[in-house]
Amino acid sequence: MKTATNRKAAVAVALLCFMLAAVAQGETIRKGNLQIAFAGKIAPQKLPRVGTAPVSVSISADIKTTDSSPPPQLQSIVVAINRNGQIDQRGLPVCRMGQIQPASTQEAREACPDSVVGHGLFKANVALPEQSPYPSDGQVLAFNGRLNRKPVIFAHVYGTKPLPTSFTLPFEVTHRPKGTYGLVLAATLPPVAADWGYVSGISLTLQRNFTYRGKSHSFISASCPAPDGFPGATFALANAALGFEGGKTLRTTMTRTCGARG
Repeated sequence: MKTATNRKAAVAVALLCFMLAAVAQGETIRKGNLQIAFAGKIAPQKLPRVGTAPVSVSISADIKTTDSSPPPQLQSIVVAINRNGQIDQRGLPVCRMGQIQPASTQEAREACPDSVVGHGLFKANVALPEQSPYPSDGQVLAFNGRLNRKPVIFAHVYGTKPLPTSFTLPFEVTHRPKGTYGLVLAATLPPVAADWGYVSGISLTLQRNFTYRGKSHSFISASCPAPDGFPGATFALANAALGFEGGKTLRTTMTRTCGARG
C-alpha cells in the first residue's frame, strides 16, 4: 500500500514538473553588455516512449546589447541536440554548395528542390556612414549536403538590403557516441556576412519527410525519454553556443518537455 502511494506521489510530482517546465520556452543569457535571447521547440510534443516519430526542431537566437551599442560580430554557431533526436540523411538527395552560391532564395530552391530540409530567418542591423542603423532581414533555406566528403546542412542566406547578397553557412554534422547530446551542428560565418552589418538574430527550423526504398523517412525524428508510468519527461533539448569577435562566447542549455505515448 505504501509503495503504491509513493508511486502515485512520484507520478504527481513528475507531472507537476512537466507542466511547470512547459511554461519556460526561452532563456536570456548575458555577458557584459551582450545579451542573447535563446528559444527552441520541438513539435509535436507528444512522442513515442519506444521508437521514434517525425518531428520538427526549431532553434533561434536574438542578439542585442543592454546599452544599445553595436554588438560584436557573430563568428560561430554550435548547436548540440539531445540524443533522443536523430537525423536521417539516407536516400535524401544531396545539394552541392556550387549549386546554391551565389543565388537568390528562389534560385537556390530551384537548384536543389529535393534537398530542402528547413527554413529560417537571418536578421542584421545595417550601419551606413552618417546614418542610423536599420534592420535588414534575410531568408534562410536549409539543404541536405556534403562538403569535403562529410555530411553537412547548408544554411543558404539571401537578403536584398542594402544590396542583394547571398552566402552559405555549412553546418558540419557530427554524431557523438556517448553523452546527453548525440548530434552536433557547427558553422563558422564567412567574412561576407559582415557586409550586412551586425547580426541581430538567426532562426532555423529543420523538418522534412521523404520516401526512400518505398519506406517513409523523416530528416529528424525523436522519442520521449519518459520512464514507464510517467506521463512525460523534462529533457535537455539542445545546448547552443554563439561565438563572437574578441573571443566572447555565450551558451545555454534549453530544457523542454515531451509527453509520452505507448
